[in-house]
Amino acid sequence: MAALRDPEGGCPWDLEQDFASIAPYTIEEAYEVADAIDRGDMDGLREELGDLLLQVVFHSRMAEEQGLFGFGDVAAGIADKMVRRHPHVFAGAGGDGSPGQWDEIKRMEREAAGEKDTSALAGIARGLPEWQRALKLQERAARVGFDWPGPGPVFDKLAEEVAEVRAEFDAPDRGTPGARGRLEEELGDLLFVAANLARHAGVDPGAAMRRG
Repeated sequence: MAALRDPEGGCPWDLEQDFASIAPYTIEEAYEVADAIDRGDMDGLREELGDLLLQVVFHSRMAEEQGLFGFGDVAAGIADKMVRRHPHVFAGAGGDGSPGQWDEIKRMEREAAGEKDTSALAGIARGLPEWQRALKLQERAARVGFDWPGPGPVFDKLAEEVAEVRAEFDAPDRGTPGARGRLEEELGDLLFVAANLARHAGVDPGAAMRRG
């Protein structure tokens, strides 16, 4: 990557790139990894993991050029993080490595970093696909006790949301900006509950949609 980014003899395309222009490729490569896994293609997975690793190397090289950090810092950082977040393995501390313990350690890290929001819902990236962000929010909420007791109430809520969407389709002012806004809101509620039902079923919504 250093050769590709060399101003004297590097690749013109690689030299033109920055963090923002490369980010879509990073996301695309992550999805191609998931696709290879879905297809059970281990040769493809090996190749796609290499492509994803290249994205890490690319971002790290650009950061190194700006005097920020390098690939070695990225590797050391994730190693340190795994040690911190697995005290039951590396420090002989109590606990079982449950999601709740993991979340508490993350909360303490955010607090130590001076972040204002250290709640259970903090740190969920806004750049995640909407279904994945919804799932993350629901999982975090469930770990602090805010959840339906089982799939039954979720089915009831789903039926309620379907009825509300249908009502907006039948609204006398359908087609107006206000009606469109209401319909969008109700469809959002419906999709959010559908993602919650998938969570209760132990099904990843994204994987289900890819296979549908």
